[in-house]
Amino acid sequence: MKLAVVGGGSTYTPELVDGFARLRDTLAISELVLVDPAADRLELVGGLARRIFARQGHPGRITTTSDLDAGVEGADAVLLQLRVGGQAARERDETWPLECGCVGQETTGAGGLAKALRTVPVVLDIAERVRRANPDAWIIDFTNPVGIVTRALLQAGHKAVGLCNVAIGFQRKFAALLDVAPGAVHLDHVGLNHLTWELGVRLGGPEGENVLPRLLAEHGDAVADDLRLPRRLLDRLGVVPSYYLRYFYGHDAVVRELATKPSRAAEVAAMERRLLAMYGDPALDEKPALLAERGGAFYSEAAVDLAASLLGDGGSPVQVVNTYNNGTLPFLADDAVIEVQARMDKSGPVPLPVPALDPLYAGLIANVSAYEDLALEAALRGGRDRVFRALLAHPLVGQYDHAEGLTDRLLAHNREHLSWA
Repeated sequence: MKLAVVGGGSTYTPELVDGFARLRDTLAISELVLVDPAADRLELVGGLARRIFARQGHPGRITTTSDLDAGVEGADAVLLQLRVGGQAARERDETWPLECGCVGQETTGAGGLAKALRTVPVVLDIAERVRRANPDAWIIDFTNPVGIVTRALLQAGHKAVGLCNVAIGFQRKFAALLDVAPGAVHLDHVGLNHLTWELGVRLGGPEGENVLPRLLAEHGDAVADDLRLPRRLLDRLGVVPSYYLRYFYGHDAVVRELATKPSRAAEVAAMERRLLAMYGDPALDEKPALLAERGGAFYSEAAVDLAASLLGDGGSPVQVVNTYNNGTLPFLADDAVIEVQARMDKSGPVPLPVPALDPLYAGLIANVSAYEDLALEAALRGGRDRVFRALLAHPLVGQYDHAEGLTDRLLAHNREHLSWA
């Protein structure tokens, strides 16, 4: 089995490689190809990847290339983890929205729209080249904003599934708090990518006992601290929102906070420099502890599980993925992309039924899904007015003067990545 990772020069990649090495009984890889145009980073990451495989006795071969077509040739699955514009673009995404009093974040709000506009055309070009090389290959998208990117891929007819590590992170944390094995925890995970709620925490599977009330009663402070949301909010909701709901439920406080400290992008860029220096050490043959601070925890385990299911080689029968709605949430269009638990096999995901949602959650999901419609239209067709419409629709923007100012700034900071601008 051959897998290709586009964006293989990312500092995330050793996390992914470590998972492939540890979980080789779940996903038997004969060749792993790391594809990236940044040859200097690719050499460092590729060297460490080979040493990780060697240390753990994995028999698979790891190769590196800057040639996308050669890298994806014959691949059974292609994982996308790219960042168009690099950390420099991310830092801009997190900075200029603050000038208009709006959250600066790389996956939602105005910064998330900028990332979508830069990313969707590049991903679609990659996907077309994958289809020409091997039309049966699955595309697993970890590239943010995952919901919009996955929808672009699906609408273009690609065999694609979106993946995020939020759900598996909750599963692991809840399992530790409950002192049970992670596999015993099933989440009633509902929403859109980076806009989800855990409506239930069940032991033993989708029909198991819901222990979320007990979890909140006994461990609510720990959960709230991790989310950086007040405990009283969790108690009133009776559910666990994802970390990203902080940008919606506490928008103005977050804006004030972000204006007083360095951007997350600046922190990550400094961390990446340290990580790349470590990766160049020929004695290092495992992922360094610092990588846990980079983000993407448990990404490798989720990716292995998903790839194993799609390629018919195993994997969990139910997983959280991003895929077409197809009636799962009746208030959304069938071709909206949602993030829910789904039955998994080599034919792809089939979402599990979801109970009727409280309007408190359904309303915000519908609003952000409508924004994603407009964001994808802007990414595919370009145009200042389409950018403005998407920003005006986003609940983190919503006011015409903010939308005007953000449109101007978005275009000014992204012209080199937007062919139509």
